[in-house]
Amino acid sequence: MFADWKEQTAHTKQSFGALGKKYPKMLQAYGALGAAAAEGDVLDAKTRELIALAVAVTTRCESCISVHAVEAAKVGATEEEIAAALAMSISLNAGAAYTYSLRALEAFNTQK
Repeated sequence: MFADWKEQTAHTKQSFGALGKKYPKMLQAYGALGAAAAEGDVLDAKTRELIALAVAVTTRCESCISVHAVEAAKVGATEEEIAAALAMSISLNAGAAYTYSLRALEAFNTQK
């Protein structure tokens, strides 16, 4: 096991709460971003959580992974749906590495 995900989630939520008590305007602003993303119910909660989990992987945010894995389970995401979302994350990261490799080669070739 890579991590104790239940502990990670609990620690993240506790830390968010403590920071929010000390800096409530910052927490309110952060909460407003989430509310704005859900506005209009264009995407259902499960779709939003699948996207959030995939983005958490691409940004390498372990706290985000733990929290959004819990939320995805709460809204009924299946392991198959999670795997499909993560496959998109893997694909996107590979694509980014490929395109940045082109940039690296271009930078190298301009040095000749």
